[in-house]
Amino acid sequence: MRGLDLFSCAGGISVGYHRAGFEMVGVDLEPHAYPFEHHVMGWEDALDTFDLTAFDFIHASPPCQGYTALAAVHGNEWPLLIEPVRKRLDAIGLPYVIENVQGSPVRRDLTLCGEMFGLGVIRHRYFELGGWSMPAPAHKPHRGRVAGWRHGEYFDGPYFAVYGEGGGKGTVAQWQEAMGINWTADRRELAEAIPPAYGEYIGRGLLEHLREPVAVSHIQSTTEGKS
Repeated sequence: MRGLDLFSCAGGISVGYHRAGFEMVGVDLEPHAYPFEHHVMGWEDALDTFDLTAFDFIHASPPCQGYTALAAVHGNEWPLLIEPVRKRLDAIGLPYVIENVQGSPVRRDLTLCGEMFGLGVIRHRYFELGGWSMPAPAHKPHRGRVAGWRHGEYFDGPYFAVYGEGGGKGTVAQWQEAMGINWTADRRELAEAIPPAYGEYIGRGLLEHLREPVAVSHIQSTTEGKS
């Protein structure tokens, strides 16, 4: 089965989907250390250009900055794409996943945290599931603090803050281990990545859905109607 990853960056979520059993294709406006087939293009161009009947689902991680405190402090310089992406994906009819952060209008069908998978990051992310569903896991209590400096005092802890510079946030090697990512050493790509464990978890649930006879029949009728 195949998946299309829009706004793919370095493909953290795609690697997880791949481990679950999907062949992945990534799309992003910039070239990245994406480990599978990758196309440098916009998300709308991809949906208008690709033969979407060749895919079983679509994942999208629209830019999150416009939904964070950064927008309030610096002025919103970032596009707000969740609603237009959702509208296009609903019209296409394939199962989809939209990922984003707290403060965004993404529906919280799943909330995933690094502690659920024994990772060295907390990294809460929210996932909207379009056209399908799976059970939401229970949120596990955190084991301690995120390591780093806070107001002139250093705190130790089992997690790293995989974003930004300074503040005792850790080395690239520590970030890679914390995230479960070993194919890129670029700090920006690591900072923007979704841990592969999240994608593998969602991918396994999605495979169960796609293997159900009703789901397969729905996908076939939808794609045949658009061919």
